[in-house]
Amino acid sequence: MTHDHDLVLRPTASPTLESARAGGPPSPEAALNPPPGRTGGDLVVESLAALGATTVFGLPGQHALAVFDALRRSDLRYVGLRVENNAGFAADAYGRITGEAAPLLLSTGPGALTSLAALQEARAASAPVLAICSQVPTAGLGGGRHGHLHELPDQAASFRGVVKSVHTARTQSQIPSAIAEAWTSALSVPHGPVWVEIPQDVLLAETSVPVVSGGDTFPEELPPRPELTAVAADLLTRAERPAIVAGGGVVRADAAKKLRQLAERLQAPVVTTYGGKGAFPWTHPLSLQSWLEDRHTTDFLEDADVLLVVGSGLGELSSNYHTFAPRGRVIQIEADLGKLEANHPALGIHADARLALQALLETVGERTDPAAPERVSGVLDKVHDRIAAQDLTLEQDVLAAVRKALPPRAPSFWDMTILAYWAWSAFDAKAPNTMHSAQGAGGLGYAFPAALGAAAADPTHPVLAVSGDGGALYSVAELATARQYGLNVTWLIVDDGGYGILREYMTDAFGQPTATDLPGPDFVALAESFGVPGVRTSPETLETDLAKALAAPGPSVVVLPAVLRTFAPTHTK
Repeated sequence: MTHDHDLVLRPTASPTLESARAGGPPSPEAALNPPPGRTGGDLVVESLAALGATTVFGLPGQHALAVFDALRRSDLRYVGLRVENNAGFAADAYGRITGEAAPLLLSTGPGALTSLAALQEARAASAPVLAICSQVPTAGLGGGRHGHLHELPDQAASFRGVVKSVHTARTQSQIPSAIAEAWTSALSVPHGPVWVEIPQDVLLAETSVPVVSGGDTFPEELPPRPELTAVAADLLTRAERPAIVAGGGVVRADAAKKLRQLAERLQAPVVTTYGGKGAFPWTHPLSLQSWLEDRHTTDFLEDADVLLVVGSGLGELSSNYHTFAPRGRVIQIEADLGKLEANHPALGIHADARLALQALLETVGERTDPAAPERVSGVLDKVHDRIAAQDLTLEQDVLAAVRKALPPRAPSFWDMTILAYWAWSAFDAKAPNTMHSAQGAGGLGYAFPAALGAAAADPTHPVLAVSGDGGALYSVAELATARQYGLNVTWLIVDDGGYGILREYMTDAFGQPTATDLPGPDFVALAESFGVPGVRTSPETLETDLAKALAAPGPSVVVLPAVLRTFAPTHTK
């Protein structure tokens, strides 16, 4: 691993700046006489440090250079990626792992717009990302055609439909408050990405604004309305066949223990969504695991007389592609107001999952249902019999090898690839907040740069990234980033010579695929050209090769040439 001094931009700092970093206000004299040479860029960096940020992601661009110059005078750790979208994915993962707002520094126009797909994924997955972007000089604002480099008529408009909130600073005195307001928004439930933009001239100009030292913000909690939880508790206590769907909101709220307590008290079977992997123990007698794309699971949930949905909007992937039609009463706990009752009528409780589950635990009665585990095992037996009838031994063996090779607490990041589709349903995450994928927005290229962000957040565990060869080419430039910072990420690339899942979809729909076969590089040789060790493996040696790579410090690449298939869907019948 690269040591801290290789990752951190360490300046020679003034006593005034040091006192601000230490959390105390500067002296009155220092406030009246701030050190010379500071710019608007310093106000950005000081604001982040005062709010508690320690690591920032991004890459420089002409209009944002003042911010990057200010980094040189700060103690913030900078992790620079090669493509803005990948920097966004890295910040997304850092936010998911730490629960902190991950600063993402971007430049105007093309640099900013390149980050849009990553910010869409962060919004869909409720990952707290604080994107700070430069803007053309103040004289070029207002939608005119001034001909500035990177000029857009309204740059912020490109982000309003993607991020949670947009914030602008048009003078230096506005910078600390705009960033603090954005930070609060990112960390108020539901978490999400936010956007701050500041003109180039405001960032470059020397400033007389005092050193930023006050950074306290108070993200708002979202408790449930007590009259709603009282009704929900009564419905669940009196239910004959209760069941629970646990989504990503349970993981983000760190509420897995409360979910387990409630499920055991109610003797209610639990299925986790793909975003909620790890929210409930995989082998628990009440665990229906994550087989949501299966009619047997769908039928079971439809038969529940009371269905508690926690931290999920019951969207396409969580409802077997909108074929799920509950017959009983639905109780939905959701922090995102726009998702509440968006797909099914329910007793809607707009609340953070942890607070709502705690309220239910305080009021719900205890049920006895000795037959519940038997009903769960019956559903799982049907699911497994369906899969076993499809001659998918290779796929199951590959997924099992990955699970055996990956240490229990090591996080994994999965691209949109066939093995990930298997993992959504069949992979035991072992613990909450350890398995992440791009299924929120469904874009390619997520896994590897996200894994780099996770490794920067927590270097105590190896990190696994899983991509297909098509998705890998979206982020292959970040092998340079992995090597530069010595990040402990192993990248498993399943090389099937193209966009495997699209090949399947097109063959099923049209009889033959088009534009899905991709002649690709030798990924092992390519990795080694970056100074990253690579190995070509096979299904038989995958477990050993992957475990060896994960155990070695620094980045590595494991390439598995294999054509995998997905299991047959049940929503099309």
